[in-house]
Amino acid sequence: MEDPERDQRRAVRRRRRARLRAAELGRSRGGLTSKVHLAVERRCRPLSIILTPGQAADSPRFIPVLKKIRVRGRVGRPRTRPDAGGRRQGLLLPRQPCPPAQTQHLPEKADQAANRKKKGHSGGRPVSHDATLYKDRNTVERAINKFKEWRGLATRYDKTPESYAAGLHLRGSILWLRSLPALP
Repeated sequence: MEDPERDQRRAVRRRRRARLRAAELGRSRGGLTSKVHLAVERRCRPLSIILTPGQAADSPRFIPVLKKIRVRGRVGRPRTRPDAGGRRQGLLLPRQPCPPAQTQHLPEKADQAANRKKKGHSGGRPVSHDATLYKDRNTVERAINKFKEWRGLATRYDKTPESYAAGLHLRGSILWLRSLPALP
C-alpha cells in the first residue's frame, strides 16, 4: 500500500538535501554551516580561498589551497612552495618539502621532553623551536576576523555559494587594497 504522505515527506527531504548540497552547506555541531579554507601571508592578506560544506575537514583541503597560491617574484615562475610548515604538511607535500622541516612551530611539551630524556640516546635530540614562527600562528585567525567585519560574510546572508565566495574575494581584495601605500 502506498502512503501519499510518506512519499511527499521523502520528496521534501530529497529536495532539501539537494538544496543544501547546491548551497555548499553541511551539517556540523552548530547546525548548517559552510567552512572557508584560506591561506594568508604574514600581514593577514589572503592568498587563496576555498569554500566547502561545514563538516569538511581542514587537512584534505590543504593541497587544493596551496595549489591556488601564486606568488610573483621579480623573475621566473610564480612561487608555490610555502616558506615553513609542520610535520603533517611536510608529509602531505612529498614533492614540495617545506624547508625548515626540523623546526617545529609549537614548543616541546614538558612530558614529551621528560619521556625523550628518559630514553637516553635513543630518545633523539630535542626539537628546535622557532619563536617567531610560533608568534605568527594566529595570522589566519586574525585574517578571518577581518573577513567577519563584514556582517554579511559573518552571518552568510548570501544563499548561493557563488555569491558568498564572491563576497569573500571582494573582501580579500579590499584587504589587499588597504595595505597599498597612499598616492600623493
